[in-house]
Amino acid sequence: MNKSRSSLVFVAVTFVLSGLVLSGCSANATSTSGSMESTSTASPSPSPSKAAEVPADLTGEWKQSNANSPDSYQAATIAADSIEVNWVTDNGNTTSLFWAGSYAAPTSPGAFTWESQNDTSKTDGAMLASSDPTKTFSYDDGVVSYKVSLMGTTTTVELTGQ
Repeated sequence: MNKSRSSLVFVAVTFVLSGLVLSGCSANATSTSGSMESTSTASPSPSPSKAAEVPADLTGEWKQSNANSPDSYQAATIAADSIEVNWVTDNGNTTSLFWAGSYAAPTSPGAFTWESQNDTSKTDGAMLASSDPTKTFSYDDGVVSYKVSLMGTTTTVELTGQ
């Protein structure tokens, strides 16, 4: 056999043997009785630990998920220490302030409630704004909710993050 042909045969045999050796590390071996046995003696890898739960971050934009009309709803902006809620109509072309107040971020994971203090410097001049001194907001499983009363009717508004 010439030298280049024997080199090719050597490379091919090495390649095939390498593949068998590498695949043998994770494959099952056949015993002499013909049944399959696992050749792995390594202990099972530990299951990934559950990520540590952290308090929810509510900062950002929120939109009413239980509105009666797609072009008339409430929307909120939550910042580090404040919340503003607007009435939104005309497919988003008209907004009117409903609530401006304080926001206290949660300090532990899970559901929580905060009492928002009305920022009357913003709400006193807004015709459709609530005049309540405080409003209770709740957060649970991705939903911020609160009560809204208008002309003798009270409803619970539910907001989801955008």
